[in-house]
Amino acid sequence: MPEPLFGAHMSIAGGMHKAILRGQKATCDTIQVFDKSNNQWRAAPLRRDDLDRYFELIETTGITAATAHSSYLINIASPDPALFERSLASLLEEMNRCQVLHIPNLVLHPGSHVGSGEITGLRRVAEAINTMFDRLSPANQVTLLLETTSGQGTNLGYRFEHLAEIIGMVENTERMGVCLDTCHVFSAGYALAPLSEYRSTISQFDAVIGLERLRVIHVNDSKKPLGSRRDRHEHIGKGYIGLEGFRHLVNDPTLAEIPRILETPKGPELLEDIENLAVLRSLVRKPHRRKKTGQ
Repeated sequence: MPEPLFGAHMSIAGGMHKAILRGQKATCDTIQVFDKSNNQWRAAPLRRDDLDRYFELIETTGITAATAHSSYLINIASPDPALFERSLASLLEEMNRCQVLHIPNLVLHPGSHVGSGEITGLRRVAEAINTMFDRLSPANQVTLLLETTSGQGTNLGYRFEHLAEIIGMVENTERMGVCLDTCHVFSAGYALAPLSEYRSTISQFDAVIGLERLRVIHVNDSKKPLGSRRDRHEHIGKGYIGLEGFRHLVNDPTLAEIPRILETPKGPELLEDIENLAVLRSLVRKPHRRKKTGQ
């Protein structure tokens, strides 16, 4: 089994290249970033000098950007026409920015139906994605990843069936993938331990969505118990999922090549990321080597 790729979400404050430097400091193999400010609609232009330094650091450090995460303002499930159109325009812009940054994936929360109902909301999401792909340049090769959610409020995506239904209504299905968040699926009711429950969850995912669509895993423990429908990230092994759930996850050969990205709380020195990544790596079982004859 190949060595797992571990990383964390890194800030782009000061420029995209700073995220690579922060990832290096945090001992990441790969990182996730916002491709623009996550809490405002406006996107600052990507500067040529920043891009040059960003690509140079990827080359010299070997640290890649596995995915970007879209702005939290986007809600393509919204029944409000103005917010829907603004969200659609922002999603299109972020897909284009990912193409420029050579980031292969963009993670998107399916959104909130805000009282319009789940069926209507899911159709609205698929409508927006189809429109986005129609408007996108054929040269753009970024994959859109729908993220599993905990199901707080009227948020969609807390059942695997939600994501499967959206993908089933999208015409350009080869450009659709999924990001599985461990805290979200756990708080939505999918257990990750003991091993029998972990296998059941992964089997359900495969049966409903298909493991071939799983491109990124967010590795976050949960401050809230199984089925709480509350999205509260905790450090690895210090929440309700516990070390056992993550041990199953990092040693699953069917997920071996999928990047695992932390989204746990951290301070400016990134010590928490360093510790969490060390914990995850410590859970990886080392292959047993047979002794040579005569030893």
